[in-house]
Amino acid sequence: MKYQVTIDNIQTIDELNNYWTVEDYVNLLGLYGFADEKSTDIAELREMLFMAISDFEPNEAAVIVLTYKLSDELSEGQIDQISNDMLLDKVCEEYPVIKLHARLFHCNQLLHHAYNGKFPNAKALVVKCTIKGHEKEVLTKEQFLKIMNNGLAESTLIKRLFDEPMTTEAPFPDADGIVWELKTVDNEKYEMLTSEYWMERNDIIAGEFEGEVFEEA
Repeated sequence: MKYQVTIDNIQTIDELNNYWTVEDYVNLLGLYGFADEKSTDIAELREMLFMAISDFEPNEAAVIVLTYKLSDELSEGQIDQISNDMLLDKVCEEYPVIKLHARLFHCNQLLHHAYNGKFPNAKALVVKCTIKGHEKEVLTKEQFLKIMNNGLAESTLIKRLFDEPMTTEAPFPDADGIVWELKTVDNEKYEMLTSEYWMERNDIIAGEFEGEVFEEA
């Protein structure tokens, strides 16, 4: 099935402002030793959290935030290893389990800002576009990526690593981890969040193009 795509806006960001909630900040403050904090001002809580984090060695602070967000997926040993590795490398881009990249990114960036750059600075890409031709059904993450294929440069990492699922009817289960968020209010205007690792601003080489999703035979 063919679709008409218009790119409306592309933005590179290093943090998603609404990812960490008041509840998250209060819970993390408790884990860093400030259990009685009653503030509900998110900016104040963030500032206090950064102060609390600074009392810990970077890898120790990383263990706490990683455990808070990823203990359901990773063992203590894995978290300990990542807490050391992420001081040197962008683990949120390189970790072999793609579905964990988003949470690793948010943890990394919290620590990056708290420690004024001791942790590498990772980036994410927000793409806003208009997609017509799909009879108003809500597109899945897999369909969205396949539709984007024709507007991407051949050097784009996602095209090089996932050529078959991007260009054929082959299933694309990793799409759920590659696309962190896919939002629409009218099933026509879409906003997609992904890692700059998979797709950079300059990888999108067409402002308007025809996308296609091949149906299973």
